[in-house]
Amino acid sequence: MSAVPRKLSVEDRLDIQELFAKYSWGIDLADAELALSCFADDAWFDHLWQGRVQGHAAIRKNLEELWYDRQHWWYGRQHLFSHFLMDPLTTDEGEEGARVRSFFQILQFNVEYRTNFVFGIGTRDDICVKRGGVWLFKMLKVNAWSTREAVPWQGEVKLVPAPGARPAAKPQAAE
Repeated sequence: MSAVPRKLSVEDRLDIQELFAKYSWGIDLADAELALSCFADDAWFDHLWQGRVQGHAAIRKNLEELWYDRQHWWYGRQHLFSHFLMDPLTTDEGEEGARVRSFFQILQFNVEYRTNFVFGIGTRDDICVKRGGVWLFKMLKVNAWSTREAVPWQGEVKLVPAPGARPAAKPQAAE
């Protein structure tokens, strides 16, 4: 008899997908309360341009910097998540959790030109926990593909660099 790998229930998977949806509605429409309701009190937020912070006050500060210090970047933005890989886990604290990997795309509406464009793409590697029957982010890690090295390519890199470009670095192994 072979061991059956543990799987998240369909309900848990749907609840986690709804967590990502609530997060998107919160951050894309500058709804601080909705955004923060997606995070555990002790959550880590690791954003490419701002670094890693912990706790609701620090997460709120980071989001407000994005919304108001860089509003031309943020106004009219939509985060889309897809191709979820969800692996059940037990946290170091013994909590029920899940490692959730996904691809993201950020669509942007430029209000001055009335045009839409893709602002960015990348991957996420998050830890979600279930507290009081509710799924929350415990660790949110953004990996925006802003350089060749940021793409988590697992195969051999055979790209021929453009003239004058620096050679591609070896891909980083997934954590």
